Amino acid sequence: MALRSMLDPPPAEARARFSDHKVRYLLTVDTEEEFDWGKSLTREDHGLDHVSRITQFQHFCEKMGVVPIYLVDWPIATSALAAEILREPIATGRAEVGVQLHPWVNPPFTEEVTQFNSFAGNLPYALEADKFARLRNQIEEQFGAAPLIYRAGRYGLGPRTAEILQANGIAIDTSVRAKFDYSPGDGPDYSRHPLKPYWLDDAHSMLELPLTTTFWGLLRQVGDAIYPQLRRIPHARGAMSRLGLLERIPLTPEGVAVEEAIRGIDMALDAELPVLMFSFHSPSLAPGYTPYVRTEDDLEQLYDWWRRVLAYCELRGAVASSVADVMASVER
Repeated sequence: MALRSMLDPPPAEARARFSDHKVRYLLTVDTEEEFDWGKSLTREDHGLDHVSRITQFQHFCEKMGVVPIYLVDWPIATSALAAEILREPIATGRAEVGVQLHPWVNPPFTEEVTQFNSFAGNLPYALEADKFARLRNQIEEQFGAAPLIYRAGRYGLGPRTAEILQANGIAIDTSVRAKFDYSPGDGPDYSRHPLKPYWLDDAHSMLELPLTTTFWGLLRQVGDAIYPQLRRIPHARGAMSRLGLLERIPLTPEGVAVEEAIRGIDMALDAELPVLMFSFHSPSLAPGYTPYVRTEDDLEQLYDWWRRVLAYCELRGAVASSVADVMASVER
């Protein structure tokens, strides 16, 4: 069956709908190796010291009534400790597992490690497909479950990624980061993609769940037109945010204050989004591995962010969801 290019905004008729009309949210974790975000990527310079902290986060999610979706890349998929921590929660439906492809640490290693090649969709089709298939199969073997959801590392979809996902049994993609443009750094441009879920084919076999990002401020109604232009003016985006004119708010605890996230949730609900997609990176579960969590106090603030944001979702009537729930509820 024909698939639309994931790099192009979909037609209006591709919009997905849910039979029960509930507002859902999903909590996704980019579950990956630690590396220095300020340095060039390498195949070797990474670690997995934070993996033991996933246990605490899983217990936290269970207490909050949330099924976290761990989007796993190769170093995590080959970690015995990660399997020990997650295999049982995944088997019992208290967690779910998906795929996240970081090509620079995922075999086969035939390409040069460059900025361009760090986006898997920029690789030759056969190489992207080979890397993906090896990772998908390793995840099923290691965690005992076939992954059904994908997020490209660095949001790096390509012109034929949809074919690869379809061939490997992936039902949901969540790589599109609407309102973000990565083309200046050799990545995709998602600035014109919608926030609402949509089908990638007419047969309704593969669903896109874009990451949720909203605009806030007096100029939010024209944010899609104005915000990309502000990149050309030094410090313009920060100034617009401070003046309450225009602020871009992704739903993540990394670099987004609780108060900002709550404004973003309000905007998403006002826009009648049926699914809110939250995300963050697993190395933020331990101090010192991301710019957002440097100390134990920062880590406690991250957990507090989740407590307050999830409580606000409940207050606003948004219910915790999962891949299984989405697939059972979306209209075909």
